[in-house]
Parts: sequence; C-alpha cells; structure tokens
Amino acid sequence: MKLLDLLENLEYECAKGSLEREVGSIVYDSRKVEDGCLFVCIIGTNFDGHDFAADVVGRGAKALVVSKDVEGLEEDDVTVIRVADTRYALAYLSAAYFGHPAEKLITIGVTGTKGKTTTTYLVKSILENAGYKVGLVGTIEVIIGKQRVHSLNTTPESYLLQEDFAKMVDAGMDVVVMEVSSQALKLHRTQGFLFDYGIFTNLEPDHIAPGEHESFEEYLACKSLLFRMCKVGIVNGDDSHCDEVVQGHTCELERYGLGDGADLRATDLKLVTRPGELGVSFRVEGLMDFDAEIAAPGRFSVYNALAAIAICRHFRIREDDIKRSLLAVRVKGRIEMVKVSDRFTVLIDYAHNAMALKNLLETLREYQPNRLICLFGCGGNRSKMRRYEMGEISGKLADLTVITSDNPRFEEPQAIIDDIKQGIAKTDGAYVEICDRKEAIRYCIRNGQPGDIIVLAGKGHEDYQEVKGVKHPMDERVLIREILEEEAAR
Repeated sequence: MKLLDLLENLEYECAKGSLEREVGSIVYDSRKVEDGCLFVCIIGTNFDGHDFAADVVGRGAKALVVSKDVEGLEEDDVTVIRVADTRYALAYLSAAYFGHPAEKLITIGVTGTKGKTTTTYLVKSILENAGYKVGLVGTIEVIIGKQRVHSLNTTPESYLLQEDFAKMVDAGMDVVVMEVSSQALKLHRTQGFLFDYGIFTNLEPDHIAPGEHESFEEYLACKSLLFRMCKVGIVNGDDSHCDEVVQGHTCELERYGLGDGADLRATDLKLVTRPGELGVSFRVEGLMDFDAEIAAPGRFSVYNALAAIAICRHFRIREDDIKRSLLAVRVKGRIEMVKVSDRFTVLIDYAHNAMALKNLLETLREYQPNRLICLFGCGGNRSKMRRYEMGEISGKLADLTVITSDNPRFEEPQAIIDDIKQGIAKTDGAYVEICDRKEAIRYCIRNGQPGDIIVLAGKGHEDYQEVKGVKHPMDERVLIREILEEEAAR
C-alpha cells in the first residue's frame, strides 16, 4: 500500500523522503520490524520508540512516523513523517491499512468504572438471540464467531483493534460491542472511526496511579471523550458525574436510570431468590414498556440491563427476545452463579479491591442470607493497603471470611494472608485461613448451610494462579466440579 494512501485522514508534514513509497506493513514494536515496513515511534511509560529510529531503519524500515526529531538518518533512504501525536496517528494509519473495517460494522462502545463487561455480554446475548452476528472486545476475551482469544488489555492497541475489526468483517459479523477503557481513550486506541453508539455506565475514583491517571479529574475527562466520538450516547442519568461526563458532547443523548427524568427507566424493583439463584425483577418504562427480570443480583444488575435494553431498542429487538436473553446470559467471573446446591448459593466474582468487594457484599446483604461467607485472597507484589482494606471490609460485612491465596507472585502466600488478617483485626468479624484455594473452597461447600450465600472473590474470569513467575492452571469452576465429584465419591 502507498504511504500517501495510509496518511489520507491525518494532518502531517513530510520531513524527509517520498510519499509515493510502498509500505508492506505497519509496526510499532521495534522487536518486530520487517523489511519495507512503516515504523510508528510511539511513546510508552517505560520506552520511547524514537530512541530506536536509526536501529529500525538499519533493519529494513522504509518509513517512520515521528512526533519529534530523531538522529542518525541523514544518509538513509527513508521517509520521515512528522505528526503531533504518534499514537493518534497509529490509529488512523491502522484503520486505513485494514480498509476501514469499522465502517462495515455497527460499533457499540461501553465505558464506565463498573459494569462494562456485563453490559457488553448482555448486548451480545440480546442481539444474537434476535439473529445478529456479534463480535466482542473486552476485558475477558475477544470473540469473533466461534473464535475466543484471551485479552491482554480491556481495549487493545489501535492496530490490534482494527485488525480484530477486519477479522470480524471477514467472518460476516454485523455488529461489534466493546469495552472502552479510560486508558484506551487517553492513548487514542479508539481513534480512526466513529462509534455508532456509546454507553456510559457509572463513574467512581479508580485507575488513579502512576502510569494511569494523575487525578480523578483526568480520569473523568478521558471517559468523556467517548461522547465526542459517537453518533448516539446512552448514559446513566442517575450517576452523580453524568453531566460532567457528557459536557461538550457532540452526539445525540439518551438517559437511562431509575429516576423520573430518564428516557428509559426501571421501576418496581423486586429481589428474586430461587434455590441456588439470585436475581431482580423490574418494570421497564418510558421508551419501552414491559416487565423484565435479570438473573443476577442487585441494583447495579438492573442498571446493566437497562443499558443493554437501551442499545437494543435501536435495533428494534422484540420484547420477548430481550426478556429471554436477560434470564439466560451468564458472564464469566461477574457475579457468576455456579450451581452447587439448592440449599445455598455460590457466586464467583472478580472483586479484587476494597471498593468492588464492598459493593458486592452490600448487594448480597440485601438478600438477607442466613450467612454471608466471603472467600478471598490478595495478589502478591501489590499494595499492602489493598490487603488491609479488603480484610476490614470483609470483616465488617461478611458473617465469615475465608482467607486464602490469590496470585502470590513472588511473595509468600502466608505473608499476604497475615496482612489481610491485620485488616480483619480492626473488626469483630469471624474468619478462618486456608492457604490452598481449592481446600478453602471445599471448606465453604462442606460447611454451607441452608440460606447461605458464598462468594468466591478476586479471581473471577481468571483461569490460572501465578506463583514465582509461573502461571499454573486454576479455574474455580473446575475446582468446584472436582470438589463435588470428590465429595460424592466419599
């Protein structure tokens, strides 16, 4: 492909060489340079692609995209394109390289602190039940037809995202629904196309750390970018930060929520308890009008369902298809109920910080369990403050805490458990410590009483345990199945 064609939607300056040069591929990792490639010098947290400019040209790169001066290229036969931001440029170059695949799909982007993963799966389920072919990009995986690939980031780098879009087009997908992280918006991973629909779920302080966001204000500002990059914005009008998030929007806006001001709202919420299962029933009013139920606990599940319903309304999905999908969908590791017994309920959830654990346990408390049992551990080589906070939260809100191992990494599991116990010591909460996670789960199942809710927190969708730099296979669903088989054999 000619370099000039790749640059069609970018503002740039040709600082050296010819725009008529043929480009064989686009590369942004200096370790993957190919002969005849275009190399984009992106700047990361711990590296700067500009530092490798002369090296990649020596290894075959024929064109460079830069945002500052580079040295050592005076005598080389290379084209140098200068832009204001190379990550922004990478997104547009990638879209052009793959033939603008997003224009051949209906694109749905979901942003927010919580609920992104669940909302994307709900949308996918409803649309597929109505006959659409739907691809998905998110925290857990990328789904293209029958192909499922584990995700490394919530939202992939722009080149990988456009490559996924192209694969979806080739596979005959109609729609793509994807999670859009604040980091992705900050780093321009979703530039190069316009979303048909953008969804905002909620906003709480998160991802405020070195290498992520300097402040909550920056975090909010990055989230708000989605609503200058979509045609229709669908937002949680009940969230206290909603007006700030949509400030400066360039899209049509719809609001959903539980309040009277919402265009699509849920009323008459009722908790639903069945043997081994929890859910919520509610009435949908406003832009649609019907009774619904979601097979997941808590008010936040209703918000996720409303977001999905609001999107699917634009596809003219029948009410019966929506209702059936809300009852059927299960999201791996997100308040995922695993049937163990009719006597008590077992859930797996990814809650791995104090805020998420607090929200989860408070939600489950509303179901008035006989006992609320919380099993969790904390990751090694991470902040000790998280361990203290999670221990204190569980000690206050759970009737029994079962402290176990998570991903100890290069720390000793017992040392992490001892830190968690310091947090629990600030409360009157009862606890037991069982370092082996499988045995800890076995303890919970063996000792489950009628009406108990048992939550296995922290691992969620993960299917491994990281110890001393090695990821060992460990899926809690598999552990539960093994335990049930072993207990039956006894």
